[in-house]
Amino acid sequence: MRYAIYTPNFGPYTSPADLAEMAHEAEAAGWDGFFLWDHVAGWSHAIFDPWVTLTAVALATTRLRFGCITPIPRRRPWKLARETASLDQLSNGRLTLIVGTGIGTAEWDDLGEESNPRKRGAMLDEGLEVLTGLWSGKPFSYEGKHYHVKETCFSPTPVQSPRAPIWVGGFWPHKAPFRRMARWDGMFPLFEEWELEKVLPLLREALAYVREQRADPTTPFDVAITGVTPGDEPAIATEIVNTYAAEGATWWLEGIAPYRLGLGYQDEWPLEAFHERIRQGPPKG
Repeated sequence: MRYAIYTPNFGPYTSPADLAEMAHEAEAAGWDGFFLWDHVAGWSHAIFDPWVTLTAVALATTRLRFGCITPIPRRRPWKLARETASLDQLSNGRLTLIVGTGIGTAEWDDLGEESNPRKRGAMLDEGLEVLTGLWSGKPFSYEGKHYHVKETCFSPTPVQSPRAPIWVGGFWPHKAPFRRMARWDGMFPLFEEWELEKVLPLLREALAYVREQRADPTTPFDVAITGVTPGDEPAIATEIVNTYAAEGATWWLEGIAPYRLGLGYQDEWPLEAFHERIRQGPPKG
């Protein structure tokens, strides 16, 4: 099991400088990763671009893996290919790309982006083919319904081989994103429930479904779970995470956001409590 911080790219502490400092603090405290949300609208707080922020994170750390959960259907895959390959080069191979189709309407309907989730799923599938084709560094062309690429060759490629890991996010019990997860390098399952006793049976169902869909179950595959643990009660924190590890989880993403303390996003954000949880370190046994 590896352990990461998972935090929004909006709010009163989320400038690139603030989050780079937080990532540096996380690395010093023994965390293994630092992952961001990717939003462009729909929140009353200041919103910072996650890819600019991740550049600052890469420069402020030396070993943390990092990334953000990015809805490819509202990003140009060739631009994302340039950004991600550049970040992997900058960090000497520490990028993990998490992708999804996005949620809500503020970043889709309100901005003139594709509003149909099924169409966004198709765009995500095509976008991943374009992204990884361009990452290859070999001559690549593509003719899809949503994306078209005349033969080209992108350089540099990511440091990691055969590619930077790609995890796919999605809400269970929707089956399409979980079939998509099985085709890539890891899964980031999300659930409407938060309590451990309610999440576990859902996680078991989701894992069983993905295992059935995987073409080669012997290849490495990550299972990333997000939640919250009490840093001042390490035995309880370790028990929570070990329960997920026993089901097959390989990454724990500690939520650093108001919800961890039962607060709303419009409430005052308890920044010192966030930093204290990070300094307490990961919930290792």
